[in-house]
Amino acid sequence: MRNILKKIQSFILKCIDFFYPPFRGKIPIDVFRYGACGGANTVFDWLLYFVVYHFVVRKQIVDLGVVALSPHIASLFITFPITFFSGFLLSKYISFRGSVLRGRTQLTRYAMVVAACILINYASMKFFVDLLHFYPTPSKMLTTFITIIFSFFSQRNFTFKK
Repeated sequence: MRNILKKIQSFILKCIDFFYPPFRGKIPIDVFRYGACGGANTVFDWLLYFVVYHFVVRKQIVDLGVVALSPHIASLFITFPITFFSGFLLSKYISFRGSVLRGRTQLTRYAMVVAACILINYASMKFFVDLLHFYPTPSKMLTTFITIIFSFFSQRNFTFKK
């Protein structure tokens, strides 16, 4: 099993690194790999959300007895844990290899950084849209940029530090 996982890791690294040469000298390889993994995980999240929303939840309210969830929120709750772990695995084994921290510690720290990113998203959107009266879409774009920078440095220097 370990051999199969090593082959998968090697294959993913080769695929990402194949596209790196035009960016060599402009951005470091770890930043490029982080962007590739983050982008891939985002697309995976969108596709998974689409499938869950349309074919699992079927655009219907999900009644859990205690609370009823709208279809888009139920789909979010179903997909988040999956893409959370895929993002963690991509970060651990592709973007930030070589950390000496234990996997459990990395996972806990990863969850803390993700929680901080959710708070940054919320606070930034409230700041830009509600306080500064910027349009929501450009505010979301700026917020995403801020969150990506925070996440990269947090993951590299805290979650997966060497």
